[in-house]
Amino acid sequence: MDQALERLRVRKDPNLIAGFEHGEDAGVYRVSEDLALIQTVDFFTPVVDDPYVFGQVAAANALSDVYAMGGRPLTCLNVVGFPIKQMGIEVLQRILEGGLSKIHEAGALLVGGHSVDDEELKYGLSVTGLVHPDRVVTNGGARAGDLLVLTKPLGTGIIATALKGELASEAAVARMIESMTALNKRPSELMQDIGVNACTDITGFGLVGHGLEMARASNKTVVFHTSKIPSLEEAEKYSTMGLVPGGAHANRDFASCGVDVETDILPHFLDILYDPQTSGGLLISLPPKKGKTLVDALHKEGWTAARIIGEVVDEPKGRVIIRG
Repeated sequence: MDQALERLRVRKDPNLIAGFEHGEDAGVYRVSEDLALIQTVDFFTPVVDDPYVFGQVAAANALSDVYAMGGRPLTCLNVVGFPIKQMGIEVLQRILEGGLSKIHEAGALLVGGHSVDDEELKYGLSVTGLVHPDRVVTNGGARAGDLLVLTKPLGTGIIATALKGELASEAAVARMIESMTALNKRPSELMQDIGVNACTDITGFGLVGHGLEMARASNKTVVFHTSKIPSLEEAEKYSTMGLVPGGAHANRDFASCGVDVETDILPHFLDILYDPQTSGGLLISLPPKKGKTLVDALHKEGWTAARIIGEVVDEPKGRVIIRG
């Protein structure tokens, strides 16, 4: 997508607060001195077998882009590709019901959608959110000395791959679903209350890929400490079995040129750092004195996997450093 977009002559507008130039999670447009609109869209093929749960996961994933920008979801449109000749309409109804449950949990409204007859099932949302122009959070505001907080554990892509291979335990799948269906609403609210410099949600490019986007957009370097990074139980086990999604290898091919590994790290754990996440957590960059405050607040509200996993440094520019 980036290669296609860079050839387009896009009209400039001073009211466009965030566009696609720095890999932002959503676009943000100022409509008045105290109001800006957030726009995003995301959809994908099923990562779980249950249609209702798939709808929940896909909706939570799309809503996360608004939360990463510090905003509040307002309206949603369903985006559907459905093989109507191969699947009964009741399957689609369950998917939409699952999505609607998360839309309601977010306090947003479903206002319609669009569907096409597609041989491959796909579902997601187009979301419009609201934010004050002065409170927009981008991935480009990280400052040297900031601490990096991750709100969810890694490994959803690996466990989903094990599930497809019928090798994942019921407990591992349950933990994966619990993580993917959790809205990033409260972490977004807390980071705004406590004070935040930059944020992005960890999705298809994995922790390293999205961390590299933050580093480049901020003209800083992000440092991750492997000993502090949370992962879903059994994700490492499945990784050692080779149950790694193709997207993790693609992420490594894309991002490794911007990564310095300064520690002996087992290959299977490096796979987790590149693992493409579905409805992953927020990666939050905030001043040192506020990092522990945010983590403590998250833990009190049940986000027990939240951790300080690294920091931001001034040099070198635009890189990811992985340390022990």
